[in-house]
Amino acid sequence: MKVLVVNCGSSSIKYQVVNMLDESVLAVGLVDRVGIPGSTLEHKPEGKDKVVIKEDLSDHTAGMKLVLSTLADPQYGCLKSMDEIGAVGHRVVHGGEFFSESVIIDDEVKKVIRDCFEIAPLHNPPNMMGIEACMEMMPNINHIAVFDTAFHQTMSSANYMYALPYEVYEKYRVRRYGFHGTSHYYVSHKAAEMLGKPYEECKIITLHLGNGASMAAIKNGKVIDTSMGFTPLEGLIMGTRSGDVDPAIVFFLMDKMNLNSTEANDYFNKKSGMLGISDVSSDLRDIEEAAAADNKKAQLALEVYYNKVKGYVGNYIAKLNGCDCIVFTAGVGENGINMREAICKDMDYLGIIMDVEKNNVRGKQIDVSTPDSKVKIFVIPTNEELVIARDTFALSQ
Repeated sequence: MKVLVVNCGSSSIKYQVVNMLDESVLAVGLVDRVGIPGSTLEHKPEGKDKVVIKEDLSDHTAGMKLVLSTLADPQYGCLKSMDEIGAVGHRVVHGGEFFSESVIIDDEVKKVIRDCFEIAPLHNPPNMMGIEACMEMMPNINHIAVFDTAFHQTMSSANYMYALPYEVYEKYRVRRYGFHGTSHYYVSHKAAEMLGKPYEECKIITLHLGNGASMAAIKNGKVIDTSMGFTPLEGLIMGTRSGDVDPAIVFFLMDKMNLNSTEANDYFNKKSGMLGISDVSSDLRDIEEAAAADNKKAQLALEVYYNKVKGYVGNYIAKLNGCDCIVFTAGVGENGINMREAICKDMDYLGIIMDVEKNNVRGKQIDVSTPDSKVKIFVIPTNEELVIARDTFALSQ
């Protein structure tokens, strides 16, 4: 079976075609600026040159039509016809408390995804647009929803509840949900393989560090805590997100800066984080370059970032009562050599000792700890699309 993996953003469509016989990727692509003048599709079939198609696309349906015609194009496609696609896997950011695993999409599943629009307004609506566009054009095959929140549903109420009046949980389901679940799932299973232990016997801390960033504490195959909360704003400092702050700061700045709730949300999600402190960029590479040139704000941004991650590592080791390994993944985690070294520095008391020479690597699965490090330090490239493809294939048998 060949599976189409679709990840729809507000103005983008990412896709892959995976041959499940050997899990090889037949094509990858990105449609950008959907609904905006200047739309483009970048398509890279296996073993062929990348193709760039410029065509204005009014909505996600138009975008998906272009994707499907490209996949079956005689010259640069990877399929003889769309009949070769046996199922479609859709990334959906928020499944609330309703889903702890991937599901076949039906009317009830669509309703739940829509019910989560209010708590994931930037993600679930475009996810749903992609689902409806694909189901309209491919109505006779299974469409699977794979939720970012599902993996974290094993958390106990002691770790997902906030210290707010209980009625806000009962009425509005305000609680910690966690995100990046497919990534944490993939790399934690890979980590267990590297440890040579059954997954259900491991204590693992996963660090998904990209422009968005989150951590998870996984014990005996279950998530016991994660850093992102009710929304992806909570937790670690990110490219443009503040992470943890005193909630009173929100009201203070709304008053001082005359911000409404929408503007305040934008301020903490898009103007804060590494960008806000450094006043340079949201990209760690740019900030490291500026810091090396003695930019004090950039240096401060890095120090604050490292300290926040270190604090969560300590927190999670305490909750796990020990740790077998910590895992760095995602764009920054896989490629940030200096960042990984800075985070692991001076943590030998916790049994975390890095081999600096081994750590001089980017985008490669490797153990970068010393032989006497009680806690192994792994770099593992994530593969969320493969998780989606596998779940889609399993549910379509």
